[in-house]
Amino acid sequence: MSTVSLSRPTSPDFFSRFVETVSAFFDAVSEGRRIAQRYEALSRLSDAALARRGLTRQDIAKAAVAGR
Repeated sequence: MSTVSLSRPTSPDFFSRFVETVSAFFDAVSEGRRIAQRYEALSRLSDAALARRGLTRQDIAKAAVAGR
């Protein structure tokens, strides 16, 4: 009678790729939160305060993504 191994061979490459993927996911989530916070902060400013920064209401989304 022979035995069958049900476990797959795993390599360090698999684990490093997995860790990199999970890390990239959380980095992206963090960046998204930072963009959302910048957007919120800019959207709360008055038109005059935005103008002092060289922005209009239409520029808020681009500025938030660009990190301004």
